[in-house]
Amino acid sequence: MPDWTSRIIAELKSADGRAESVAKGLTPTQLNWSAGGGAWGIGQCLDHLRLTNESYLGAISAALEVAPRGKAEEIHLGGFSRWFVRKFIEPNPGGARARAPKKILPAPQPRPDVLEAFLRSNEVVRGLVARAGEYDVNRIRFRNPFVPLLRFTVGAGVEIVAKHQSRHLFQAERVRALAGFPEGS
Repeated sequence: MPDWTSRIIAELKSADGRAESVAKGLTPTQLNWSAGGGAWGIGQCLDHLRLTNESYLGAISAALEVAPRGKAEEIHLGGFSRWFVRKFIEPNPGGARARAPKKILPAPQPRPDVLEAFLRSNEVVRGLVARAGEYDVNRIRFRNPFVPLLRFTVGAGVEIVAKHQSRHLFQAERVRALAGFPEGS
């Protein structure tokens, strides 16, 4: 496997650990608590990440189905992809906020098993990343599931998925640290 696959898989496993640390054992009330004003709670952050995983998985997997095999030793992001990741995907406290596309808006009251659902989706993402290691992810493009005219490379797609998780796990950790977060029962 190329080095980038190990790096992305490690980032996804780290995200699993962070998600478990912030959400494991929470009651439905705690999972759904938010500071108000349209802010998401911990459960909504995890549900949003699960939905995002599912959307990107389908699009990336479809692109790999028709692509010739080949390897890329590292992921190289183009200028637009670098800007997009920096502006909208990486954790950006106090920076630009973007509205989530309707397809990946979390449920207003996520199910109590939202953590497990997120962890299962990440397991599938790790499998896709390992599979993508057999392809030149810098040359294969996939149709963005939210803006069909926009096409990213598969490499950019897996970077987006991993960095996006970091952004929303940071958000969930902040929710848990807020004054007023309900104490356990």
